[in-house]
Amino acid sequence: MFPPFTLRYVRFPDRLRAECQPTPVERPRLVAFNRPLAEELGFDLDVYDPDRATQALAGNVVPEGAEPVALAYAGHQFGNFVPQLGDGRAVLLGEVTDHAGRVRDLQLKGSGRTPFSRGGDGRAPLGPVLREYLVSEAMHALGVPTTRALAAVTTGERVYRRVPEPGAVLTRVAASHLRVGTFQYVAARGDSEGLKLLADETIARHYPHLLGPDGAEREEGERYLALLEAVVERQAQLVARWMGVGFIHGVMNTDNATVSGETLDYGPCAFMDAYDPRSVFSSIDERGRYAYVNQPAIAQWNLARFAETLLELIDDQRERAIERATVALEAFGERYEAARLAVMRSKLGLETAEQGDAALIDELLDAMQAGQADFTLAFRRLADALEGAEGEASLAELFGEREALDAWLPRWRERLGCEEADEAALARRLRAVNPAVIPRNHRVAEAIAAAEEDDFGPFESLLAAITRPFEASAGEVDYTRPPQDDEKVLRTFCGT
Repeated sequence: MFPPFTLRYVRFPDRLRAECQPTPVERPRLVAFNRPLAEELGFDLDVYDPDRATQALAGNVVPEGAEPVALAYAGHQFGNFVPQLGDGRAVLLGEVTDHAGRVRDLQLKGSGRTPFSRGGDGRAPLGPVLREYLVSEAMHALGVPTTRALAAVTTGERVYRRVPEPGAVLTRVAASHLRVGTFQYVAARGDSEGLKLLADETIARHYPHLLGPDGAEREEGERYLALLEAVVERQAQLVARWMGVGFIHGVMNTDNATVSGETLDYGPCAFMDAYDPRSVFSSIDERGRYAYVNQPAIAQWNLARFAETLLELIDDQRERAIERATVALEAFGERYEAARLAVMRSKLGLETAEQGDAALIDELLDAMQAGQADFTLAFRRLADALEGAEGEASLAELFGEREALDAWLPRWRERLGCEEADEAALARRLRAVNPAVIPRNHRVAEAIAAAEEDDFGPFESLLAAITRPFEASAGEVDYTRPPQDDEKVLRTFCGT
């Protein structure tokens, strides 16, 4: 059933990974399987056997051709450097090539202890597995670069965190699991050979254009500087898209910052309800380091740590390497602002660019903050406001204080006059980019609570809704509705 594995990472030196078999579980049960993604990856679903699939996706049986390894990496966790982290509860089965010719990692998360477990049990509770499944698939549907969820399997065992919880294993798909922390791991050990191996693998896998036209290689230093510049650009684009959907990662440590530009690790993540740039949901982010408004600055900080690892590759003269890397890093602010402006322009229905657009965007956000308006619905109902007084009233009812909104709406309508589109076309444009449905914290919590009682109906219903985010909910549950005061979930938790 599984497509052929290529085992690129297994060919790396032993010091970069550890061979490690998944630990079998007692009573595996497949509770979610992403068939469209499986087809995209090249799984042969004509011979799909649920029982065999369950055993493989639980880690009880290693698929033919796979050679499981746990990956080594380091990382800054809340600003503090830890020289060795690594996959403490995950194994990479190997890589497959999908129908589009892209190499993709298949990883089992929650599959038992590894040499990097540092005393942990290597397991994952069901709640975080379902949260990652839901949020990563929602992010994909929203067009945000992300790892994907292929399957979730319950283990029939209990995992002990704050309280005993059902255990589960997630099969995660990624462009790669190469992280800023992977580079920090080799750099901290003075491993120049390992550093060059990682940089060359990153270029070959994610930035092949850096090899130059017709495969003619650039000078090495130029190539690695170009790699830094490319990763800076991808991270700027990624964080701008997070900000555009009100997403808060919650744990932007360097070991969770990918060099591919994908969102990785959905531990204590959340989507905002009422707009507040200082929003923090992660239970472990006590000082708000990773608050919504701080995400761009933290991304740049993480990129600076990445740049530090590349200095010896960029130039033999350290001072010159620092100077060149600094120029690349300082470009992040401009690149992020350009990406953010593009994202937010589209959310206002704007395809052209005018001088005052940034101010128009910020004025709406200020009005939303003053009125405690729901971030997702306020943008969604801009389309309604174009269609008449009733639609404008539906937008205004989101604002507890609407004076700033009333002042903003005429300026927005005047700006729309510069667009070559009528109101109906503008409304369609707005609804195509502003989601009606996101995986709101209270809905995710409801789905997890039901699943922990062996009822996966709410999870399946929510999954169906969030993977069609631009369609208004028409079922029994209104997934567009923000939480009532007694439904709000203000803290999210890691699964470790």
